[in-house]
Amino acid sequence: MGLFDSLASNMLAKLGGEKGAIAQVAIDLFNQNGGLPGVLQKFKAAGYEPEVDSWISKGSNLPIDAQQIMYALGSSTIQQAASKLNMNAQDISAKIAEYLPQVIDRMTPDGQLPREPINVLAALMSMMK
Repeated sequence: MGLFDSLASNMLAKLGGEKGAIAQVAIDLFNQNGGLPGVLQKFKAAGYEPEVDSWISKGSNLPIDAQQIMYALGSSTIQQAASKLNMNAQDISAKIAEYLPQVIDRMTPDGQLPREPINVLAALMSMMK
């Protein structure tokens, strides 16, 4: 874990509650999958290109459900995230499904992938205000 990740974890722990925990899971998922491009590619490879395109574009976001999250990210990834939060896999998948389209939408405000790496924490924090 790098310095930034450690600082982010400490800050999220201070937020407490479910939002802080879900935000930490989101950061972990982005880190494990190669950042925003890697996460998007994972969902596109799983057959969810229309959903991904809607999250990036300036229009409304297509929804995704817990089963689709589990399929795209893999059950072992979801189970690891669930274990960290002492939740079951279905519940954490549902939370990811609820927040992921919004997070990606915030990370792509101009309707396209940014050229520079995006700060996942900043996108999450802007949603928690």
